[in-house]
Amino acid sequence: MVSAPTAQQAPERNGSASCLEVRGLSLWYGHFQAIRDVTMDVPSQHITALIGPSGCGKSTLLRCLNRMNELIPDVRVEGHVLFADADIYAPESDSVEVRRRIGMVFQKPNPFPKSIYDNVAFGPRVNGYRGNLDELVERSLRRAALWDEVKDSLRKSGLAISGGQQQRLCIARALAIDPEILLMDEPASALDPIATYKIEELMHELKREYTIVVVTHNMQQASRVSDYTAFMLAGEDRTGELVEFGETRALFTTPRDKRTEDYITGRFG
Repeated sequence: MVSAPTAQQAPERNGSASCLEVRGLSLWYGHFQAIRDVTMDVPSQHITALIGPSGCGKSTLLRCLNRMNELIPDVRVEGHVLFADADIYAPESDSVEVRRRIGMVFQKPNPFPKSIYDNVAFGPRVNGYRGNLDELVERSLRRAALWDEVKDSLRKSGLAISGGQQQRLCIARALAIDPEILLMDEPASALDPIATYKIEELMHELKREYTIVVVTHNMQQASRVSDYTAFMLAGEDRTGELVEFGETRALFTTPRDKRTEDYITGRFG
């Protein structure tokens, strides 16, 4: 295990063990620093929400947690993200394996132009899955609360179902490769209220088996679905920093930082 810096301690958190430990994490896009010195622990089998105004680095931080930012040219990362007793940014770390174990669901549903079945089966096939693929597809769709709606139309295009169903299909696709953590970047922002409710219900079900980190602009949604919340804010230099992290109920009712209180009460943002 790669030792983490000790100069800055993680924000206090009560409860379960950490699934991810972020220590002194900073990221640059070229010469622009997007986030600075973020330190926090992500608790296992809970939902952690990342909130803050547009441009504060929430999605950048989320993508740091499974090295997705490395797919962008001229990105540089400093700091540590510890997962399963290892630093995912260590030279010997396999980024493909990191992304398999830490899955991602994006803001806009992005099913492949394939059948519903083939969308879910794609990842396992690429990874050489040797089990019963039919059972795996059904299990993944059931976990994503979609099986009952599509079980009679598995050969239908994934692009031909509703937006909410497409997002749950993308969640099923992520679950099919058996991740331990699920990252969600505003998964309901493009959906109507009914589809949003289904996604939120699904998140509550999934946290029984998975650790979830979700970016959301909707503070009501953060207060409804998350167990822990991290509030981020960018200063005049537009670099995002972690202002406060803690249990959601406490952060929303008795925030420790005046900037957090101002944001959640609508004074800015």
